[in-house]
Amino acid sequence: MSTSPEIAFPRHAVIIGTGAVGLMSAIHALDQGLQVTLLDFNEAGSQEASSYGNAGWLSSHSVIPPVEPGMWKKVPGYLVDPLGPLSIRWRYLPRLTPWLVRNLASARRDRIRTTARALRTLVADARSLHLEVAQRAGVAHLIDTSGVLHVYRSRRHFDNDAFGWGVRRELGIQWQEVEGAALREREPDLDPAFGFAVQVDEAGHCRNPGAYLQALQAYALARGACRVEGRATGFRVESGRLKAVLTEHGELACDAAVICAGARSKALAAAAGDHVQLESERGYHAVIGGHEHAARARTPMMVSEFKIIATQMETGLRIAGQVEFASFEAAPDWRRGEIMRDIALKLFPGLPRTLPAEDVKYWLGRRPSTPDGMPCIGPASASGDIIHAYGHGHIGLGCSARTGRIVAQLLAGQAPEIDLAPFSPQRF
Repeated sequence: MSTSPEIAFPRHAVIIGTGAVGLMSAIHALDQGLQVTLLDFNEAGSQEASSYGNAGWLSSHSVIPPVEPGMWKKVPGYLVDPLGPLSIRWRYLPRLTPWLVRNLASARRDRIRTTARALRTLVADARSLHLEVAQRAGVAHLIDTSGVLHVYRSRRHFDNDAFGWGVRRELGIQWQEVEGAALREREPDLDPAFGFAVQVDEAGHCRNPGAYLQALQAYALARGACRVEGRATGFRVESGRLKAVLTEHGELACDAAVICAGARSKALAAAAGDHVQLESERGYHAVIGGHEHAARARTPMMVSEFKIIATQMETGLRIAGQVEFASFEAAPDWRRGEIMRDIALKLFPGLPRTLPAEDVKYWLGRRPSTPDGMPCIGPASASGDIIHAYGHGHIGLGCSARTGRIVAQLLAGQAPEIDLAPFSPQRF
């Protein structure tokens, strides 16, 4: 692994990718006095960007990786159920197998505890870190600080998740139980079949991730960042020092770069000397609008039974979830979006049973996921001038604020505020 080179200022950093991680990195790099160029082929917050359509959670308790003990027993069932909560397209299975084997191997209780301890350092204070930046960008109204719910049919169903909640308790995460009439009062539109929930007060959510990212980019540009439209294809490194980012339109001279291109980061990581295990973990959402005064989720809620999150956004009720493994370019399977819609109808009986097509919008995004559930953050092997910052999987928005701070610290030659060893890009 390359050691960080001696840094001379002013330094020009190219931020590759304008998702949540890229924009937070840019803002904090500007705070450090760096010259910043944003490089992307999509507009920040556009529907083509994966940061646009997530569930909006800023959940500092999201420390349990998506795998669970005994997960391997369920994979055969998932393979034969194309509309289950996890789907793998058969043609993609050979390419996915090395990632999947390592992913299932990480589903041991000791490994999950180790992962949770590391992730907690990254997501702690997510809500307050986002609120601070949102206030500076003039969009504090987009950050809600009133907590989130995890909803179950009964206490018995909650007890089935005892291992994960026990790990959270070990890390100091607290919650309050809400059940029966108290839950009905809090969420009157929720199906009464769900009678138990836990409220995590330290969490929050973003009311409109797309608008939030647009505002963050506008704030960065107003402070002096530049934006270049295009795709990064590699790097020109001489004697361990970065000289330029290579793009489809030619070289972009700089002396530092950050790879935060989400699920597209794998090829850039290889160009920077590191072969990471990164897959495009596709997720879908359905947004139901046009019925603002019908049924709604008053508090963002994770419903473990369906493996989805329901969040009331500025644009409507968003139901987000599903895991689909397929090639990056594979066509969407919009039946998965329709599953999200149908789950919404089950959870909120007050919604119209027949929704007009114009009131339901479907979306597909691609999470950048590593097999061990932890992102890649740190210097590249080819040059310490290149920083990896991707692979946050299901918790990219929540992690982005602290990741951006860490990236800026690395760019400025400072010690990062948390231990980055668990997130080493060279661990694969």
